[in-house]
Amino acid sequence: MNHGRLYAILFNKCPRCHEGDFFVAKSAFSRNFDTMHEHCPHCNENLIPEPGFYWGAMFVSYAFYTAYTLLTFWLLVQGLGLNLDYYLIGLVPTLLVLTPYFFRLARRTWLAIFIAPKASPASQ
Repeated sequence: MNHGRLYAILFNKCPRCHEGDFFVAKSAFSRNFDTMHEHCPHCNENLIPEPGFYWGAMFVSYAFYTAYTLLTFWLLVQGLGLNLDYYLIGLVPTLLVLTPYFFRLARRTWLAIFIAPKASPASQ
């Protein structure tokens, strides 16, 4: 079933077939959160196209961190009136805890930019 790129990015799936897992560990908060399959277990798509390919994912990760920081600042400090000091004290540990999640999300996003999903049988 072809769900789309966003589905593959959010649910740890191959950007080509949307069925095989991208990372070996199901959870971003497991010990080996960064271990990737070299090829999709379902369609055999190469998930590591070339050495250094995922350097670009660092910029995607930076964008996620920036969006998260701005969104939470706007909601908590500007919207709910939380003291800026409390916000900043809570922000750093929160970002550290979210690092594995953003790492995985950025890699899946980066690869999804370059690999087109396979066409569904109905559209062929």
